[in-house]
This record gives sequence, structure tokens and C-alpha cells, in this order.
Amino acid sequence: MRILGLDVGTKTIGVAVSDELGWTAQGVETVRRNSEDPDKDWEKLASLIADLDVDKIVVGLPKNMNGTIGPSGEACQQFAEEVKQRFDLPVILWDERLTTVAAERMLIAADMSRKKRKKVIDKMAAVMILQGFLDSLS
Repeated sequence: MRILGLDVGTKTIGVAVSDELGWTAQGVETVRRNSEDPDKDWEKLASLIADLDVDKIVVGLPKNMNGTIGPSGEACQQFAEEVKQRFDLPVILWDERLTTVAAERMLIAADMSRKKRKKVIDKMAAVMILQGFLDSLS
């Protein structure tokens, strides 16, 4: 059983996948979203789901610090619903508050340059979202 983790943004989608036992999350890639042809985003996700043999998807849900859901959260809920309909897989929304901040701190601690951090931050956030979900299962 492999689980895909997604950190969905307006410009990119960070992608992570679990190992087959569902213990650890590894970063896969950051998908640059195509605003002119959104179908390309779905084609890329379909390819990743097939190649990685995914049977469940965790989508990060950005909540406000007080627990309410704002415009970004609503967009992620709509995205998750479309994922469910397109791929006929279970989709879980997972609270992602502060995952991008934590990912940024981790990359800074690893002494990664700002330019390199920008390229991997969404993938790292996806890893943290997925790992949080996996940890909740044990």
C-alpha cells in the first residue's frame, strides 16, 4: 500500500510518497502547475499515481491558526474532491498548519541556499504532511 502526499499551491504541487509499509515519506518532486492548460497537471498526477502504484492520497489542508478554513483551504478542498472523482481513490485532507515553515527551517538548518530551498520547499512540505499522517496511524 503506497500513499501519495500532496502540498497543493497555486503555482506548484509538492509530491511525496510512502514506502510500501506506510512507515516513511519520501519526496518525489515538485510539479509546476500549468495555468494555461490545467489538464497537464492532472495528466502528471495520473502518471505519478500509476507509476508509484498509489492506492490512497493525502492532501494538505491549510487551516488558519484558529482552525478556520480560508480561501486557500477551500481551494484545497475543491482540489481534493476533484482528485477523488478523477482517480477513484480515497482522499484524506490533513491539517498542514506550519508544515511549510517547518520545512523551511529544516532546509535552513541544512545550510541550503535560498535558491535551492525555493526549488524543494513544496516537496519537503508534502513529505511533512504525509509523514504526519503516517505517524498518526501508528
